[in-house]
Amino acid sequence: MQSTNNKDKNSLEQIPANEEKIADALGERLKAKIIRDNAGKAMRRDAHPKMHGLVKASFTIEPNLSDELSIGLFSKPKSYSAWIRFSNQDGTINPDIQRDIRGMAIKLMGVPGEKLFPGENEGADKKDVQEETTHDFITISTPIFVTKDAEEFDDLIKALVNGTKQKIKFFSTHWRVILNLSKAMKKFANPLQIRYFSCTPYLLGDQAIKYSVIPHIKAFDNIPSNADDNFLRESMIRQLDQEEVLFDFCVQFQKDATQMPVEDPGKLWDESVSPFHKVATIRIFRQSFSTPKQDELGENLSFNPWRVFPEHRPLGGVNRTRKVVYDLISSFRHKENNQEQREPTKFEC
Repeated sequence: MQSTNNKDKNSLEQIPANEEKIADALGERLKAKIIRDNAGKAMRRDAHPKMHGLVKASFTIEPNLSDELSIGLFSKPKSYSAWIRFSNQDGTINPDIQRDIRGMAIKLMGVPGEKLFPGENEGADKKDVQEETTHDFITISTPIFVTKDAEEFDDLIKALVNGTKQKIKFFSTHWRVILNLSKAMKKFANPLQIRYFSCTPYLLGDQAIKYSVIPHIKAFDNIPSNADDNFLRESMIRQLDQEEVLFDFCVQFQKDATQMPVEDPGKLWDESVSPFHKVATIRIFRQSFSTPKQDELGENLSFNPWRVFPEHRPLGGVNRTRKVVYDLISSFRHKENNQEQREPTKFEC
Protein backbone atom coordinates (compact mmCIF):
# COMPACT_ATOMS: atom_id res chain seq x y z
CA MET A 1 0.00 0.00 0.00
CA GLN A 2 2.74 2.44 0.88
CA SER A 3 4.86 4.15 -1.71
CA THR A 4 8.06 6.08 -1.27
CA ASN A 5 7.72 7.49 -4.78
CA ASN A 6 6.44 11.05 -4.41
CA LYS A 7 5.40 11.10 -8.08
CA ASP A 8 3.17 8.05 -7.87
CA LYS A 9 -0.20 9.79 -7.71
CA ASN A 10 -2.12 6.52 -7.89
CA SER A 11 -0.80 5.18 -4.57
CA LEU A 12 -2.72 5.78 -1.37
CA GLU A 13 0.30 7.31 0.34
CA GLN A 14 3.31 9.36 -0.71
CA ILE A 15 5.99 9.49 1.98
CA PRO A 16 8.42 12.45 2.03
CA ALA A 17 12.08 11.57 2.45
CA ASN A 18 12.42 13.80 5.55
CA GLU A 19 9.31 12.54 7.36
CA GLU A 20 11.09 10.41 9.95
CA LYS A 21 13.32 13.35 10.88
CA ILE A 22 10.27 15.62 11.25
CA ALA A 23 8.48 13.09 13.46
CA ASP A 24 11.48 12.74 15.78
CA ALA A 25 11.93 16.52 16.02
CA LEU A 26 8.23 17.10 16.68
CA GLY A 27 8.19 14.48 19.42
CA GLU A 28 11.15 16.07 21.20
CA ARG A 29 9.64 19.54 20.77
CA LEU A 30 6.36 18.45 22.33
CA LYS A 31 8.16 16.69 25.16
CA ALA A 32 10.08 19.88 25.93
CA LYS A 33 6.80 21.82 25.89
CA ILE A 34 5.23 19.38 28.38
CA ILE A 35 8.22 19.76 30.72
CA ARG A 36 8.04 23.55 30.46
CA ASP A 37 4.28 23.75 30.97
CA ASN A 38 4.18 21.31 33.90
CA ALA A 39 7.31 22.22 35.84
CA GLY A 40 7.08 20.80 39.34
CA LYS A 41 3.77 19.07 38.61
CA ALA A 42 2.52 15.86 37.05
CA MET A 43 3.33 15.60 33.36
CA ARG A 44 0.11 16.01 31.37
CA ARG A 45 -0.66 15.34 27.72
CA ASP A 46 0.66 17.86 25.21
CA ALA A 47 -2.90 18.05 23.80
CA HIS A 48 -6.25 17.20 25.40
CA PRO A 49 -4.97 17.55 28.99
CA LYS A 50 -8.32 18.82 30.29
CA MET A 51 -10.67 15.87 30.66
CA HIS A 52 -14.40 16.41 31.01
CA GLY A 53 -14.95 12.80 31.94
CA LEU A 54 -14.12 9.15 31.35
CA VAL A 55 -17.32 7.17 30.82
CA LYS A 56 -18.39 3.56 30.39
CA ALA A 57 -20.00 2.57 27.10
CA SER A 58 -20.70 -0.24 24.67
CA PHE A 59 -19.71 -0.33 21.00
CA THR A 60 -21.99 -2.62 18.99
CA ILE A 61 -21.27 -3.57 15.38
CA GLU A 62 -24.27 -3.40 13.06
CA PRO A 63 -25.64 -6.68 11.64
CA ASN A 64 -25.92 -7.32 7.90
CA LEU A 65 -23.31 -4.80 6.79
CA SER A 66 -22.41 -4.74 3.10
CA ASP A 67 -19.26 -6.53 1.93
CA GLU A 68 -17.38 -3.24 1.53
CA LEU A 69 -18.14 -2.36 5.18
CA SER A 70 -17.91 -5.83 6.76
CA ILE A 71 -14.13 -5.81 7.22
CA GLY A 72 -11.83 -6.23 10.22
CA LEU A 73 -13.49 -5.10 13.43
CA PHE A 74 -16.76 -4.66 11.52
CA SER A 75 -16.75 -8.15 9.99
CA LYS A 76 -19.36 -9.57 12.36
CA PRO A 77 -22.02 -8.18 14.70
CA LYS A 78 -20.60 -8.06 18.20
CA SER A 79 -20.72 -5.76 21.21
CA TYR A 80 -17.60 -4.54 23.03
CA SER A 81 -17.20 -2.74 26.33
CA ALA A 82 -15.53 0.66 25.90
CA TRP A 83 -13.98 3.48 27.87
CA ILE A 84 -14.57 6.90 26.26
CA ARG A 85 -12.61 10.01 27.26
CA PHE A 86 -14.00 13.50 26.48
CA SER A 87 -11.63 16.47 26.56
CA ASN A 88 -10.58 19.94 25.42
CA GLN A 89 -7.71 19.95 22.94
CA ASP A 90 -5.73 23.03 24.03
CA GLY A 91 -2.46 22.17 25.75
CA THR A 92 -3.32 24.70 28.46
CA ILE A 93 -6.19 23.97 30.86
CA ASN A 94 -8.63 26.81 30.24
CA PRO A 95 -12.24 27.64 31.19
CA ASP A 96 -14.67 25.67 29.02
CA ILE A 97 -16.29 28.86 27.72
CA GLN A 98 -13.23 29.49 25.55
CA ARG A 99 -13.33 28.43 21.91
CA ASP A 100 -11.53 25.14 21.42
CA ILE A 101 -11.55 21.79 19.64
CA ARG A 102 -13.07 18.96 21.71
CA GLY A 103 -12.01 15.33 21.72
CA MET A 104 -13.72 11.96 21.98
CA ALA A 105 -11.23 9.09 22.37
CA ILE A 106 -12.67 5.57 22.29
CA LYS A 107 -11.01 2.45 23.70
CA LEU A 108 -12.68 -0.89 23.02
CA MET A 109 -11.87 -3.83 25.29
CA GLY A 110 -11.96 -7.57 24.70
CA VAL A 111 -10.83 -7.29 21.08
CA PRO A 112 -8.43 -10.21 20.46
CA GLY A 113 -6.08 -10.32 17.52
CA GLU A 114 -2.91 -8.72 16.21
CA LYS A 115 -2.73 -4.91 16.34
CA LEU A 116 -0.30 -2.55 14.66
CA PHE A 117 0.63 -1.17 18.09
CA PRO A 118 2.67 -2.12 20.10
CA GLY A 119 3.84 -4.82 17.71
CA GLU A 120 5.81 -2.44 15.53
CA ASN A 121 7.48 -0.71 18.47
CA GLU A 122 11.10 -1.48 19.15
CA GLY A 123 11.38 -4.16 21.80
CA ALA A 124 7.85 -5.55 21.42
CA ASP A 125 7.53 -9.20 20.56
CA LYS A 126 4.78 -11.29 18.98
CA LYS A 127 3.43 -12.29 22.37
CA ASP A 128 2.82 -8.62 23.22
CA VAL A 129 0.90 -8.17 19.98
CA GLN A 130 -1.32 -11.21 20.35
CA GLU A 131 -2.20 -10.44 23.97
CA GLU A 132 -3.24 -6.86 23.24
CA THR A 133 -7.03 -6.80 23.57
CA THR A 134 -7.83 -3.10 23.16
CA HIS A 135 -8.68 -1.22 19.96
CA ASP A 136 -8.67 2.60 19.78
CA PHE A 137 -10.43 5.31 17.76
CA ILE A 138 -9.45 8.98 18.13
CA THR A 139 -11.90 11.69 17.03
CA ILE A 140 -12.27 15.46 17.42
CA SER A 141 -14.98 18.04 16.86
CA THR A 142 -13.86 19.19 13.41
CA PRO A 143 -13.75 17.31 10.09
CA ILE A 144 -10.52 19.00 8.96
CA PHE A 145 -7.05 18.94 10.46
CA VAL A 146 -5.46 22.35 10.98
CA THR A 147 -2.41 21.75 8.74
CA LYS A 148 -1.80 20.02 5.42
CA ASP A 149 0.93 17.69 6.69
CA ALA A 150 3.26 16.85 9.56
CA GLU A 151 5.93 19.33 8.49
CA GLU A 152 3.48 22.23 8.54
CA PHE A 153 2.19 21.05 11.92
CA ASP A 154 5.75 21.02 13.27
CA ASP A 155 6.20 24.57 11.96
CA LEU A 156 2.97 25.56 13.72
CA ILE A 157 4.17 24.11 17.05
CA LYS A 158 7.52 25.88 16.66
CA ALA A 159 5.71 29.17 16.09
CA LEU A 160 3.41 28.67 19.08
CA VAL A 161 6.23 27.91 21.54
CA ASN A 162 8.74 30.50 20.29
CA GLY A 163 6.88 33.73 21.03
CA THR A 164 4.78 36.41 19.36
CA LYS A 165 7.18 37.25 16.51
CA GLN A 166 7.32 33.63 15.36
CA LYS A 167 3.53 33.34 15.54
CA ILE A 168 3.08 36.44 13.40
CA LYS A 169 5.64 35.22 10.90
CA PHE A 170 4.02 31.79 10.60
CA PHE A 171 0.41 32.90 10.35
CA SER A 172 1.23 35.66 7.84
CA THR A 173 2.18 32.97 5.32
CA HIS A 174 -0.23 30.19 6.28
CA TRP A 175 -3.70 31.51 5.58
CA ARG A 176 -5.36 28.11 5.30
CA VAL A 177 -4.16 27.19 8.78
CA ILE A 178 -5.87 30.33 10.08
CA LEU A 179 -9.05 29.45 8.17
CA ASN A 180 -9.06 25.85 9.41
CA LEU A 181 -8.47 26.97 12.99
CA SER A 182 -11.25 29.55 12.80
CA LYS A 183 -13.68 26.88 11.59
CA ALA A 184 -12.56 24.33 14.20
CA MET A 185 -12.36 26.50 17.33
CA LYS A 186 -15.89 26.66 18.70
CA LYS A 187 -17.93 26.94 21.87
CA PHE A 188 -20.06 23.94 22.82
CA ALA A 189 -22.69 23.32 25.48
CA ASN A 190 -22.24 19.58 26.05
CA PRO A 191 -19.58 17.08 24.86
CA LEU A 192 -22.32 14.44 24.56
CA GLN A 193 -24.06 16.55 21.90
CA ILE A 194 -21.14 17.12 19.53
CA ARG A 195 -20.43 15.41 16.24
CA TYR A 196 -16.86 14.10 16.10
CA PHE A 197 -14.55 13.19 13.19
CA SER A 198 -11.30 11.29 12.65
CA CYS A 199 -10.00 14.11 10.39
CA THR A 200 -7.23 11.85 9.20
CA PRO A 201 -7.86 8.84 6.93
CA TYR A 202 -7.59 5.12 7.65
CA LEU A 203 -7.81 1.89 5.72
CA LEU A 204 -10.92 -0.22 5.56
CA GLY A 205 -9.51 -3.28 3.84
CA ASP A 206 -7.86 -1.75 0.79
CA GLN A 207 -9.89 1.47 0.64
CA ALA A 208 -9.24 4.83 2.28
CA ILE A 209 -11.95 6.01 4.67
CA LYS A 210 -12.63 8.52 7.43
CA TYR A 211 -14.72 8.13 10.59
CA SER A 212 -17.45 10.24 12.13
CA VAL A 213 -19.32 9.81 15.41
CA ILE A 214 -22.80 11.31 15.23
CA PRO A 215 -24.90 11.92 18.38
CA HIS A 216 -28.59 11.17 18.81
CA ILE A 217 -29.94 14.42 20.26
CA LYS A 218 -33.42 14.87 21.74
CA ALA A 219 -32.87 18.51 22.70
CA PHE A 220 -29.72 20.62 22.54
CA ASP A 221 -28.33 22.11 25.74
CA ASN A 222 -27.58 25.83 25.86
CA ILE A 223 -24.34 27.33 27.13
CA PRO A 224 -25.08 28.72 30.62
CA SER A 225 -25.16 32.50 30.87
CA ASN A 226 -22.98 32.30 33.99
CA ALA A 227 -20.88 29.36 32.81
CA ASP A 228 -18.60 27.74 35.35
CA ASP A 229 -15.02 27.00 34.24
CA ASN A 230 -15.91 23.30 34.08
CA PHE A 231 -19.49 23.50 32.85
CA LEU A 232 -18.89 20.91 30.09
CA ARG A 233 -18.18 18.27 32.72
CA GLU A 234 -21.21 19.40 34.67
CA SER A 235 -23.43 19.10 31.59
CA MET A 236 -22.22 15.51 31.11
CA ILE A 237 -22.86 14.67 34.77
CA ARG A 238 -26.38 16.10 34.54
CA GLN A 239 -27.32 14.30 31.32
CA LEU A 240 -25.89 10.89 32.26
CA ASP A 241 -27.59 11.09 35.63
CA GLN A 242 -30.91 11.18 33.74
CA GLU A 243 -30.44 9.08 30.60
CA GLU A 244 -28.16 7.03 28.38
CA VAL A 245 -26.59 8.63 25.30
CA LEU A 246 -26.33 7.14 21.81
CA PHE A 247 -23.93 7.87 18.94
CA ASP A 248 -23.74 6.38 15.44
CA PHE A 249 -20.22 5.35 14.44
CA CYS A 250 -19.88 5.87 10.68
CA VAL A 251 -17.37 5.58 7.82
CA GLN A 252 -16.92 7.64 4.65
CA PHE A 253 -15.20 6.22 1.56
CA GLN A 254 -12.66 8.12 -0.50
CA LYS A 255 -14.23 8.62 -3.93
CA ASP A 256 -11.66 10.84 -5.60
CA ALA A 257 -7.95 10.92 -4.69
CA THR A 258 -7.59 14.57 -5.75
CA GLN A 259 -10.67 15.99 -4.06
CA MET A 260 -10.34 13.63 -1.08
CA PRO A 261 -6.57 13.41 -0.54
CA VAL A 262 -4.91 11.05 1.92
CA GLU A 263 -1.81 13.16 2.48
CA ASP A 264 -3.66 16.45 3.16
CA PRO A 265 -6.11 16.06 6.07
CA GLY A 266 -6.61 19.83 6.03
CA LYS A 267 -8.90 19.42 3.02
CA LEU A 268 -12.53 18.46 3.62
CA TRP A 269 -13.95 15.26 2.17
CA ASP A 270 -17.31 16.38 0.79
CA GLU A 271 -20.23 14.43 2.28
CA SER A 272 -22.43 15.25 -0.71
CA VAL A 273 -19.95 13.31 -2.85
CA SER A 274 -19.41 10.49 -0.35
CA PRO A 275 -21.92 10.16 2.52
CA PHE A 276 -21.15 8.44 5.81
CA HIS A 277 -22.39 4.89 6.44
CA LYS A 278 -23.24 3.61 9.91
CA VAL A 279 -21.23 0.57 11.07
CA ALA A 280 -21.77 0.60 14.85
CA THR A 281 -23.76 2.07 17.74
CA ILE A 282 -22.09 3.63 20.77
CA ARG A 283 -24.22 3.47 23.90
CA ILE A 284 -22.98 5.52 26.87
CA PHE A 285 -24.74 4.13 29.88
CA ARG A 286 -26.62 6.17 32.43
CA GLN A 287 -23.97 6.48 35.16
CA SER A 288 -22.11 8.47 37.78
CA PHE A 289 -18.60 8.83 36.38
CA SER A 290 -17.25 11.69 38.51
CA THR A 291 -15.09 9.79 40.99
CA PRO A 292 -11.40 10.24 41.91
CA LYS A 293 -10.49 6.71 40.77
CA GLN A 294 -12.22 7.04 37.42
CA ASP A 295 -10.64 10.44 36.87
CA GLU A 296 -7.23 8.96 37.67
CA LEU A 297 -7.80 6.18 35.15
CA GLY A 298 -8.78 8.75 32.53
CA GLU A 299 -5.56 10.65 33.11
CA ASN A 300 -3.42 7.52 32.87
CA LEU A 301 -5.02 5.87 29.84
CA SER A 302 -3.25 6.22 26.50
CA PHE A 303 -5.06 6.32 23.18
CA ASN A 304 -3.18 5.57 19.97
CA PRO A 305 -4.54 5.61 16.39
CA TRP A 306 -2.20 2.69 15.60
CA ARG A 307 -3.74 0.43 18.24
CA VAL A 308 -5.95 -1.16 15.55
CA PHE A 309 -6.20 -4.20 13.31
CA PRO A 310 -4.06 -4.04 10.14
CA GLU A 311 -7.29 -3.74 8.13
CA HIS A 312 -7.78 -0.33 9.76
CA ARG A 313 -4.23 0.99 9.39
CA PRO A 314 -3.88 4.78 9.75
CA LEU A 315 -3.02 6.55 6.49
CA GLY A 316 -1.16 9.75 5.64
CA GLY A 317 1.77 11.68 6.99
CA VAL A 318 0.01 13.10 10.03
CA ASN A 319 -0.92 9.59 11.15
CA ARG A 320 2.53 8.20 10.40
CA THR A 321 4.01 10.98 12.52
CA ARG A 322 1.46 10.30 15.27
CA LYS A 323 2.84 6.78 15.53
CA VAL A 324 6.22 8.10 16.65
CA VAL A 325 4.98 11.06 18.70
CA TYR A 326 2.15 9.34 20.60
CA ASP A 327 4.40 6.50 21.70
CA LEU A 328 7.17 8.88 22.78
CA ILE A 329 4.87 11.18 24.74
CA SER A 330 2.91 8.38 26.42
CA SER A 331 6.06 6.56 27.51
CA PHE A 332 7.63 9.78 28.79
CA ARG A 333 4.50 10.87 30.65
CA HIS A 334 3.97 7.55 32.40
CA LYS A 335 7.64 7.24 33.37
CA GLU A 336 7.81 10.77 34.78
CA ASN A 337 4.58 10.27 36.72
CA ASN A 338 5.65 6.84 38.02
CA GLN A 339 2.55 5.31 36.48
CA GLU A 340 2.32 1.82 35.04
CA GLN A 341 1.63 1.90 31.31
CA ARG A 342 -0.99 -0.78 30.75
CA GLU A 343 -4.21 -1.34 28.84
CA PRO A 344 -7.50 -2.02 30.65
CA THR A 345 -9.25 -5.36 30.21
CA LYS A 346 -12.56 -4.55 31.90
CA PHE A 347 -14.50 -1.84 33.70
CA GLU A 348 -12.34 -1.32 36.75
CA CYS A 349 -10.45 1.59 38.23
